[in-house]
Amino acid sequence: MFLIIPIKTDSPVRRRPYVNHALIAANILIFLVTDVLGGLGGNTFGEEIKRRFILDPSNLTLTSFFTYQFLHGGVVHVLGNMLFLWVFGNSVNSKMGNVAYLLFYLAAGIFAGLGFAMTSQQPVLGASGAIAGVTTAYLVLFPRSEVTTFYWFWFYVGTLHLRALLLIGLKIILWDNIISPRISAGVYEEVAVSAHIAGYLFGFVVCMVLLLIRALPRDQFDILALFKRFRQRQQFKAAFADPNARARATFGRVAQPVSPVTGRPIEAEPSVAETEILRIRGDIAKSIAEGDYAGAADRYEQLLLRDPDQCLPRRNMLTIANQFVTMGRYPQAAAAYEKHLKAYPKDSDILQIKFLLGIIYAKYLRQYEAAERFLRESADRLTDPAQRQQASEWLATVLAATGQDPATSEA
Repeated sequence: MFLIIPIKTDSPVRRRPYVNHALIAANILIFLVTDVLGGLGGNTFGEEIKRRFILDPSNLTLTSFFTYQFLHGGVVHVLGNMLFLWVFGNSVNSKMGNVAYLLFYLAAGIFAGLGFAMTSQQPVLGASGAIAGVTTAYLVLFPRSEVTTFYWFWFYVGTLHLRALLLIGLKIILWDNIISPRISAGVYEEVAVSAHIAGYLFGFVVCMVLLLIRALPRDQFDILALFKRFRQRQQFKAAFADPNARARATFGRVAQPVSPVTGRPIEAEPSVAETEILRIRGDIAKSIAEGDYAGAADRYEQLLLRDPDQCLPRRNMLTIANQFVTMGRYPQAAAAYEKHLKAYPKDSDILQIKFLLGIIYAKYLRQYEAAERFLRESADRLTDPAQRQQASEWLATVLAATGQDPATSEA
């Protein structure tokens, strides 16, 4: 016997997920009415409700695509579904907002019902199709989050931590809904696998589209950011396959053409100072590639001692600046971000950098003039409502600190 059940995640819930709580309460309440109260004293009105509002492919109605999502076949069925909805739905609800999450949830259930009706003639009930959509939405939004799972393997019982990408992608979707039904004929006859697959597909595709068009706020944790970092690593490896490309990727603008045979510069040998600068830049690039960001930050400060005007390639420059923030070295972080802005004014992350600079200058460095400039631009142009509000709050703090009236100061 082998059982794995997710019980909680480490993903953030920054806004209270009222809709997810309401959906769980509605499902449990309807179950109590149909399966507990509806069967007391030999009553059959609970079964009558199910027969009327179940999704029956041979007698489809528009309302049944909604109502079947709130009916369940037993205690294990409803509790299992609600556990999954609680574990994965709270974070998705928090990320999407209440209205958008409700529409997404119901649409996932409708799409799952359509997928089932196209492949089966048996009636179906349950929230698992909609919850499948929520599950893959969680996979898209929080692929590297850790999910605490309860396991039971014969006499061994305990908990373990699994990445959402591994648990949802391989175990829940691939194994539970694709592989196991094929190798365990008859065991899964009562499980609406096609509804699950349709729900998973809906949740993944719709959430990906919402991220791509920025209808959902992007961050460094979603699956698109994961793909972006993977692509950057592949490009980095490809760049280092050629000596000249490796030199450009490592040393930026000071790179020289090198011989593919010896690996040495074709032109004249650099001076001792230039050689030292090239060596340090190479060390920085190597440390970043190996994940030693603290070491890379220290070597970057050594580089500035030899040439204060040195600027790294775009991604390396941003990595160093972020590392200084992590280390609490805010003057160095501000200087690195400023240098990044000057060298790469068309960077796609430029607005986020200005937002962070405004907070650093206001909160840690007390340089209110610089903070005001960056926070004003952030408050006007940021697309994420939470970040825009944060920028406005910090701007009000800066104006108050400099004796200005936030209510009358020009925007």
